[in-house]
Amino acid sequence: MTLTVLVAVALAVPVRADDLDNRAREIAKKLQCPVCQTISVADSPSELAAQMRAIIREKLAEGWTEDQIINYFVERYGEGVLLEPPRQGFGLLAWVGPAVVVVFGLAIITAAVRAWVRPRPEAEPALDPGDEDRYAPELERAVKDA
Repeated sequence: MTLTVLVAVALAVPVRADDLDNRAREIAKKLQCPVCQTISVADSPSELAAQMRAIIREKLAEGWTEDQIINYFVERYGEGVLLEPPRQGFGLLAWVGPAVVVVFGLAIITAAVRAWVRPRPEAEPALDPGDEDRYAPELERAVKDA
């Protein structure tokens, strides 16, 4: 029976280590390397990123949660260490801003197309030669008033 327990423990330890590595990699994907801008800590070849990956794995082994680890790095490097801006406060603008711009742009395009397609009012017909006498008094008053 002890042999069975030892085998079970031996098999469980590598799975735990693999699980720990996978979780550490997922957290590292959410952090930006301070040295290599726009590259995640998981993909960065820098020495600092390697140290950060080791810290992440160490903190996970100690029982820290993902949020605690991310907050740990945010406290040290600021919110610029996050690959995705936070979805609150000023960072919300980065998430909502593009959608607002697209909707506003579509509204402008729609209004322009409607104005372009809208039928034009018919032009008034030209005056017949006999109508000049009919409008002559009004024209004379308009010229005098001007």
